[in-house]
Amino acid sequence: MLKGLIGKKIGMTQIFDDQGVAYPVTLIEAGPCYVTQIRKPEKEGYSAVQLGFSEIHPKRLTNGERGHFAANKIPTLRFLREFRIKTPDVNVGDKVTVDTFTVGERLDVVGISKGKGFAGVVKRYHFHGMNATHGTSDRNRAPGSNGSGTTPGRVYRGSRRPGHMGSDRVTAQNLKVVIVDAERNLIGLNGAVPGGKGSLVVLKETRKQ
Repeated sequence: MLKGLIGKKIGMTQIFDDQGVAYPVTLIEAGPCYVTQIRKPEKEGYSAVQLGFSEIHPKRLTNGERGHFAANKIPTLRFLREFRIKTPDVNVGDKVTVDTFTVGERLDVVGISKGKGFAGVVKRYHFHGMNATHGTSDRNRAPGSNGSGTTPGRVYRGSRRPGHMGSDRVTAQNLKVVIVDAERNLIGLNGAVPGGKGSLVVLKETRKQ
């Protein structure tokens, strides 16, 4: 059974249980998605289902993209993502909604984390920095020496240095479904989800049961 949806992060809120304990919840507008293509081992070499999300004006797509939807009489969609599945139980043109998931299930959520721009090692890797006294004037947040002398005589690739931080593909694993609102296409997950408000996320059945 296909357990996947494309959605848009709305933001965070909290819910209370019967004992009054507050739980952080991320709300996601998930679907409705349309099945735009089914990948078959005989043709593509693997089995998967391609879903589309977020209707868009046809003029904002290329001729090839418009033809991809017109061939199957599907509304023009902005985002396309694939979900690997051994035996697809859907057909091209089917609509997939938030009813796919139930309260209590565990999901993996894939998104692009917030971009932080160029960051130093204190912010990026939590280096503690230098002393504030004893002659330290402009080295408070510097990384210090990196590498050794004769051997190897260079800096190893992948060393922790200043650089671009954030804007990476991140997967939040094992988030529990606590809200499913089919009327408003909303799903609530217990915990934080990568990305800012309005960013695209992909919901999948968790790999670590």
